[in-house]
Amino acid sequence: MKKEILPAIKLSAVLIVLLVIVYPAIVWGMAQLTSGSGKGQTIEVNGKKFYANIGQTFNDDKYFWSRPSAVDYNAAGSGGSNKAPTNKEYLQQVQARIDSFLVHNPEVEKSEIPVDLVTASGSGLDPNISVQAANVQIKRISKTRGISEEKLEQLIIENTEASFLGILGPKKINVLKLNIQLDLLQ
Repeated sequence: MKKEILPAIKLSAVLIVLLVIVYPAIVWGMAQLTSGSGKGQTIEVNGKKFYANIGQTFNDDKYFWSRPSAVDYNAAGSGGSNKAPTNKEYLQQVQARIDSFLVHNPEVEKSEIPVDLVTASGSGLDPNISVQAANVQIKRISKTRGISEEKLEQLIIENTEASFLGILGPKKINVLKLNIQLDLLQ
């Protein structure tokens, strides 16, 4: 029995040091190298603090709409809906989002609606939309705010972030940053 207990205690001690001290220290150190030092990307506007890397709801006609959230944009518990694409409740929810979008954007055809405007991301907190999702909303915002479509197109171009390393993933737009710039136009 002594043969098994002593190696088990040694292994436990080594794993405790590695997993409780060394690994968290490495992750913390890497976080210090990021913008915000691991505390998130914050933007302050008119004395109000916003987190740019956490999805937020925008559903007013004068703003670019954000991606739907399966967790109602609650950053305390991220997660997807975990419903299959054939689930009736899920399909009804997506159809309701499509119908709502078409009511607010009557000049858009159903086939033109990008998937990221009617489905939630895996985390439910995606702060970005595709360039296509921003472009499809231009007419509504132009009409609501009285800003030319050309100015809105330029704003989208200025706020488009390239894919990671130029090859991984699609181009994207942070909705919060885009809407802040939109408010600054007026």
